[in-house]
Amino acid sequence: MKRRKFKTKLGAALDFTILGFGSAPLGNLFRPISERSAQDTLDRAWRAGIRYFDTAPLYGFGLSETRLNHFLRGKKRDDYILSTKVGRRLTACAPAERTGIGKFFETPSRREIYDYGYDGVMRSFEDSLERLGVDRIDILFVHDIDVANHGSEAARDAKVREFMAGGYRALTRLRDEKVVKAIGAGVNEWQVCEMLANRGAFDIFLLAGRYTLLEQAAMNSFLPLCEKNKIGIIIGGPYNSGVLARGPKKGATYDYDKAPNVILDRVRQLDGVCRAHGVKLPEAALQFPLYHPQVLSVIPGAAALKEMNANIEFLKRKIPAALWRDLKSRGLLLPQAPTP
Repeated sequence: MKRRKFKTKLGAALDFTILGFGSAPLGNLFRPISERSAQDTLDRAWRAGIRYFDTAPLYGFGLSETRLNHFLRGKKRDDYILSTKVGRRLTACAPAERTGIGKFFETPSRREIYDYGYDGVMRSFEDSLERLGVDRIDILFVHDIDVANHGSEAARDAKVREFMAGGYRALTRLRDEKVVKAIGAGVNEWQVCEMLANRGAFDIFLLAGRYTLLEQAAMNSFLPLCEKNKIGIIIGGPYNSGVLARGPKKGATYDYDKAPNVILDRVRQLDGVCRAHGVKLPEAALQFPLYHPQVLSVIPGAAALKEMNANIEFLKRKIPAALWRDLKSRGLLLPQAPTP
């Protein structure tokens, strides 16, 4: 598995495999999966050479982290990179009152409480250490500090102020004391990443669904800022929640919901160009973000062996340069998007 080396603001070295493992599906996102299926999928990723694993307390309300605990137990800690997230605390509640009903299935009964303050971030970090069963985490991301989760720009901005006044101090302390190697944000919106990059010293951003074959608006200002400030990027959601994996089919999802017609129409055009060059749409979707110089790893989710095997094979496919030229000539990729 190809790797990309990265140095943090404090000079710590991180060695990413270009294909990482996004573990939201391990939290029974959209459908329950068995413990056996989860462990088989993780084992397949390891045998393929994948050594970067990302998780979060949100994913199954602790379930994803505990499944990674089972998988990583016994493996040498220096052999892999592990990231998780802060910004939520989980509290026990009655089953009918749990967060995520209809989105996460067969999970512990927990209610999420957003907390971007100093103490809340420290507590979240300590809870993740326990669930993961490790003595250190390489990267901590502040999670979902964006409009989609908080409802408006004003509410997001209030959460950013809360974080910069409290949680950011916690993250920088953990990094300064070398308890973690890198800090950043894991979000679905590049705008808040840009806001944070202009306010603090961040190492890496995990951007989900906003620099993909389907949309590249992050190139206008955010990605150039990352190049200037030597900030690394992890790309989550390279299939835009599924529509670039399934194609423009009935029931395809985009941004965790049913894909609207305008998205399906654009995906239909992308798919047509890919087919004309003998390339599968998800092959191009998985590889495209990796051509950007700041992108360290792409982390599609996988809930089963079939999906994991597909991701591995998609990355191996040799894609003709003519495909990228054709997409740009048709206005389906920004002209300045890095491609071979």
